[in-house]
Amino acid sequence: MTTAVPRTPPAVLPGPNDTCWCGSGAKYKKCHRGADAVEARKKGPEAARKGVRPGLVSPRRDVPLHIPRPDYAATGRPGRRGNASEINTPDVIARMRRACKAAAEVLQEVAAHVRPGITTDELDAITHEAYIKRGGYPSTLNYHNFPKSLCTSVNEVVCHGIPDSRALEDGDIVNLDITIYLDGVHGDCSATYFVGNVDAESQRLVKVTRECLDVGIAAVKPGRPISDIGRAIEDHATKHGMSVVRAYCGHGIGETFHTSLQIPHYYEPESNTVMEPGMIFTVEPMINLGGWGSRTWDDGWTAVTSDGSRSAQFEHTLLVNEKGAEILTVS
Repeated sequence: MTTAVPRTPPAVLPGPNDTCWCGSGAKYKKCHRGADAVEARKKGPEAARKGVRPGLVSPRRDVPLHIPRPDYAATGRPGRRGNASEINTPDVIARMRRACKAAAEVLQEVAAHVRPGITTDELDAITHEAYIKRGGYPSTLNYHNFPKSLCTSVNEVVCHGIPDSRALEDGDIVNLDITIYLDGVHGDCSATYFVGNVDAESQRLVKVTRECLDVGIAAVKPGRPISDIGRAIEDHATKHGMSVVRAYCGHGIGETFHTSLQIPHYYEPESNTVMEPGMIFTVEPMINLGGWGSRTWDDGWTAVTSDGSRSAQFEHTLLVNEKGAEILTVS
């Protein structure tokens, strides 16, 4: 007896490496996974939504002259990373604790304003003033000529979204990426928030992404390779039928915004740098409902998923200690 090939996705979808439900014989991740993720969103109240489109970007906001600035503030060109040790001194660690605490406070302050109808440019203005109120400089402002004080990544935007005149809509998800330059160091964190009533699949995406951050942090152990972090994150995302963005990663941070240390969020066996007490870096997984591919808009910054599926991100700055990781970006 011949079994009919299903024409619609089953209630329980296969894993990324399982055979696709359509009967093609291909792996699910290479066949229908991206399309299924997009269709799942269309079944909810998001059916009428089209992809995010760029709005108008307002002029760059001024920073008072008394605020200390990083080396790229005027030119847009950060200094060379050099070969400085990734093991930070007690002085740098103490300053990082202050800067990261301030970043976490700013994130909470700005997140309280997320609602349908507010523009991402208005969120940028609130963030800008929150930095200045704490005596800090917006780390992203003019970093390689980025024009704004935070990144606002909505729906299918993976990262580096530029705040503009677009108003947030009911059902959106938005990542707020906060980095403050304070006391000569950078504190960096981000989180993804619901805007009004969000469909169940997007809620699941945000939940799993937060869990990916948690398992990544739990994998931070002195004496272990950096690759342990990506392995833990990728395993968790894959288990839930989601993918990990590969074009962007976590990074070392301190007196330099991005050091040469890189933290992949997928398993990369060549990331064999051994974690040591005194290292400070970010873990910031970007997780997609569909495939892991991404592309960049013509603005040179805004990265979006290749298949239009939604993406979420959470980020903390971590200090490696003798037992594991201390989360620095807590208020």
